[in-house]
Amino acid sequence: MTLLVHDVTLTYPDGDGRLTALDRVRLEVPGGTLTAVIGPSGSGKSSLLAVAATLVTPDSGRVVVAGRDTAGLTAAQKAALRREEIGIVFQQPNLPASLTAVEQLQVMAHLAGRPARRIRGRALELLDAVGLADKAGKRPHQLSGGQRQRVNIARALMNEPAVLLVDEPTSALDLERGAAVLDLLVTLTRERSTATVLVTHDPAHLERVDRTARMADGRLTQTLPAR
Repeated sequence: MTLLVHDVTLTYPDGDGRLTALDRVRLEVPGGTLTAVIGPSGSGKSSLLAVAATLVTPDSGRVVVAGRDTAGLTAAQKAALRREEIGIVFQQPNLPASLTAVEQLQVMAHLAGRPARRIRGRALELLDAVGLADKAGKRPHQLSGGQRQRVNIARALMNEPAVLLVDEPTSALDLERGAAVLDLLVTLTRERSTATVLVTHDPAHLERVDRTARMADGRLTQTLPAR
């Protein structure tokens, strides 16, 4: 499965004119690979992620998720596509305080209408995959920042998405925990064959990703092989 962003332009109202957030951006991410998008604040990274997630409709261009062109889809169809094919890891985990780690994952599957008999087993499997098998019954306040972000990642994978979009997952973590989260994303991407995009302003620890794309002034100026 692949994520394809083809010749996408996105503008926003800005006084009497328009501000260009994305300028003819092209990006292809094959399944089982991780592309890191780096660049300074305001360069267009978050706008790219929002368009790829079908949360924002571009002015022009195409977004294709797992072979499905999203142009012309209704809001309800896009919501269904996000539930079924797109996992999103936000910068802050935003885990409901009353739910345990395993319940955080289970609720995602319930929303997608997954068979109840499989939900708990898959949730426990994913918690084990992110190293939290022994934290399944813990609530967010009982977890460290790194552990909460791991629950966030596992939650995004609950419905077996083809595409995984990750927004600054290490911004609130120290260097060691940030490196551990990045290593986890690389491992899960390859094991589960997701097309993963990691948006970050921090180029540290990117030697393990497959490609690094640089955003500047709304343009994807170059895509580099990882070093």
